Amino acid sequence: MAHWLYKSEPFKWSWEMQVKAGAKGTHWDGVRNHLAKQQLLAMRTGDKGFFYHSNEGKEIVGIVEVIKEAYPDPSDESGKFVMVDIKAVKPLKTPVTLAAIKADPRLQEMALIRFSRLSVQPVTDAEWDLICGLGGV
Repeated sequence: MAHWLYKSEPFKWSWEMQVKAGAKGTHWDGVRNHLAKQQLLAMRTGDKGFFYHSNEGKEIVGIVEVIKEAYPDPSDESGKFVMVDIKAVKPLKTPVTLAAIKADPRLQEMALIRFSRLSVQPVTDAEWDLICGLGGV
């Protein structure tokens, strides 16, 4: 199983909104970066990911799961981009801030730091375990 990080601006789509979507989840659309597209194409049903509030909060607040693999994004007129469906699994007991991630020497190679503008990112198993520990899950 692979791990991912999904970035969302809370005023557009928040963790609370994701939770309210329930078991049916929601689609993760609007990706218009080719590297992020490759990440979406690599996702498999059951993969877990961190839900990260960007711009406001700048923290990992929850865990989501892929419930539908990549399919065409109808909001993309070019037909080049895809989306996946995800559902909320559980919140972190303690949100893990970007400041805490940057301060931890074990996380210095994390995509969140190295590729800060990428909206969908891979997370290594070691990073996953460490952040889950920091988040109390």
